Amino acid sequence: MKLKNFVEELKWRGMIHDVMPETEEHLMERMRSAYVGFDPTADSLHIGNLVPIMLLSFYQRCGHKPVALVGGATGMIGDPSMKNSERNLLDEETLRKNQEGVRNQLSQFLDFSSNIENPAVLVNNYDWMKEFSFLDFIRNVGKHITVNYMMAKDSVKTRLSGESADGLSFTEFTYQLIQGYDFVHLYRSLDCSLQMGGSDQWGNITTGTELIRRMEGGKGYALTCPLITKSDGSKFGKSEGGNIWLDANKTSPYKFYQYWLNSSDEDAEKYIKIFTFLDQETIEQLISEHREAPHQRLLQRRLAAEVTTTVHNEAELEKAEKASQILFGNSTSEDLKTLDEKTFLDVFDGVPQAEISKEEIVNGLDIIGALAEKTGFLKSNGEARRALKENSISVNKEKVSDDFQISENDLINGQFVLLQRGKRNYFIISVK
Repeated sequence: MKLKNFVEELKWRGMIHDVMPETEEHLMERMRSAYVGFDPTADSLHIGNLVPIMLLSFYQRCGHKPVALVGGATGMIGDPSMKNSERNLLDEETLRKNQEGVRNQLSQFLDFSSNIENPAVLVNNYDWMKEFSFLDFIRNVGKHITVNYMMAKDSVKTRLSGESADGLSFTEFTYQLIQGYDFVHLYRSLDCSLQMGGSDQWGNITTGTELIRRMEGGKGYALTCPLITKSDGSKFGKSEGGNIWLDANKTSPYKFYQYWLNSSDEDAEKYIKIFTFLDQETIEQLISEHREAPHQRLLQRRLAAEVTTTVHNEAELEKAEKASQILFGNSTSEDLKTLDEKTFLDVFDGVPQAEISKEEIVNGLDIIGALAEKTGFLKSNGEARRALKENSISVNKEKVSDDFQISENDLINGQFVLLQRGKRNYFIISVK
């Protein structure tokens, strides 16, 4: 495979914060191995992890060998970088379960197959740290790094000078040594010469390059990307419901799609470079077309489509796009009935609901009762009749008259009926 210039690729995508001198030349000499560490504190990654994932994916596409490290050992400690307090420690069984979930998600971005020149590799630092005794570690690794060197790191200084009453435990203080030794181990075992990560990891990464110099007489390289922020100042990767996960069971493809679709113009221009595999010419053309007609949200729609397809698949993208049209487009009752239960509830998240028994539906539920007495959607039968006379009532997106009866045939997924007054006033009947 012909090597492409990885550093140049990251530069035009806006993905370089710091890079050690001579890294670009080092990577253009021949295929190199590089690694990124992932924190296995959950059995799914979230979109905050997408930047390091994309780093590895671009790296592989440029002809190099990516190594994804699951921090089973470091996950038992907790990185003090960007943290105000120490985290809960995980047991080995939980970490192994989480590792498997992480691998499945990484396989959407990285090629682990053995029939290519540069297959991705997944490693767990617990595998080489679990047999390391404390005495061996401080004798063979700790002696190479001074306390003065460790105290100078921003992650340590911030915690020591902060307002936290807990300070910094010895456990967390040693984190940079363990991460540094990971780099040494991978340098030895996989000829891994580059570590990448977010800009908050620069201190930990350079501890690794220093250990390689002192323990191996070799040279390691470091590259970090900026921490992603949103233009309005809010945290990237968070919604009102918390993290946006890559696991469809934690965040539905519809909600995932909506997160990207709702990006601001400024953010969309930045995100489409970082989170998609589109080339520079295509992206510049999209940005140009978007600026001419921003109301069409061309950039956001392409961004959402690309990322949703990569993380999930084209079928899930189609469902997410169809679900979006149900709220904002001219959809039918048949479109509604194609939604699975989770997507339906996500689409109509926050819409008021009332529960009625299935027996009332089996015998036919008159529309006036459904609108008022049985649900409280409208205040009275009189208001229901007036709304029907105004032709403003829909059942499952289709207009109905005052003699309409709701039956089992109207149930979405065998359990929901969607009432609507006007364009934006929705109500859900949940049939039990």
